[in-house]
Amino acid sequence: MLEDYNNLDYIIAPVGGGGLIAGTALAAQYFGGKCEVVGAEPMEADDAYRSLLSGKIESNSTTNTIADGLRTELGDINFPIIQQQVKQIIRVEDAEIISAMQLIYQRLKIVVEPSSAAALAAVIKQKHQFLNKKIGVILSGGNVDLAQLPFGK
Repeated sequence: MLEDYNNLDYIIAPVGGGGLIAGTALAAQYFGGKCEVVGAEPMEADDAYRSLLSGKIESNSTTNTIADGLRTELGDINFPIIQQQVKQIIRVEDAEIISAMQLIYQRLKIVVEPSSAAALAAVIKQKHQFLNKKIGVILSGGNVDLAQLPFGK
């Protein structure tokens, strides 16, 4: 993404164990100029958000979210990178994730897993922050049971 679009203001990535966002942050640091990396996390599994605030790894008391790939605990190797490189993690509700999944399907004609759709949900939720900015949104994973899609029934 950074090779094709080297003037991005933001890259938004989902956060589970932290590997994807830590790697994205390192790539942005070295190849992205002034590009900031922002995380997206479900409200019901927001350990990275809380860890960033407290300065230590926090555990989830619940992982009741449609974003099953983000139910993992934040990794201790990734956390120091996130602390240094990621200034913001936006929390989103499951309804916002489902809405983002539906929008991606309707407009792009691709199916992404809920964990990935959290990144677009964060952009939509904080649209004022990203207005007139050049952003990249990491969309990944097709690990979706089509019979279980939460829309289009």
